[in-house]
Amino acid sequence: MAKKPGIRISLIDKIGTGKCHRGHKVGDVFDFDTERGKLCPMAMHVLFPAIDILRYGGNFPGEDEGTGVFCCPDYRVINVFKIEKI
Repeated sequence: MAKKPGIRISLIDKIGTGKCHRGHKVGDVFDFDTERGKLCPMAMHVLFPAIDILRYGGNFPGEDEGTGVFCCPDYRVINVFKIEKI
């Protein structure tokens, strides 16, 4: 069985004036396999299905191959995350 590709999660932008309750800031980078516990559970709820899509060969319309951009669901501070297959 082939090894699953790695996934890098980067916080690339923030929309809104609120502060992230988990303390995430633009520029934060996480390795999905070793650091997912450091990520906000609300953000992981959005990112997890997208990560599975990338890991198992899918892509997202309008995005570069092997990448996707998704937002945190907290309306007070909308963190924008980029996921990349590495």
